[in-house]
Amino acid sequence: MFTELSLDIARRPDGAVTVTAAGEIDLSNVDALKQALAAAVESAGSDARIVVDLAAVEYVDSAVISALSACAERIDTVIVNPLLVTVFTISGLSELVTVESAPADAGQSR
Repeated sequence: MFTELSLDIARRPDGAVTVTAAGEIDLSNVDALKQALAAAVESAGSDARIVVDLAAVEYVDSAVISALSACAERIDTVIVNPLLVTVFTISGLSELVTVESAPADAGQSR
């Protein structure tokens, strides 16, 4: 069953801009993620870190890896659902940005 994508952009007290996603991300809705990443880059300015929180994302496809790779020079950390750590490692994204596993229950409260 498809889970609708929700996205939020916020600035943390430490100055980092966080893009938080929940649901599933694939070719059908990756443009929304790309737009959120572009907005985060613009909001962050030249010095602020960008953190992408995908702890509540249950499914990604290669379009997501491509979108994140395109912004890798601006992304500091990607926090992922523990079930997806292998996907981000095998894809090579973890060689471009820091990929952290979220606590196992992190996505359940969203």
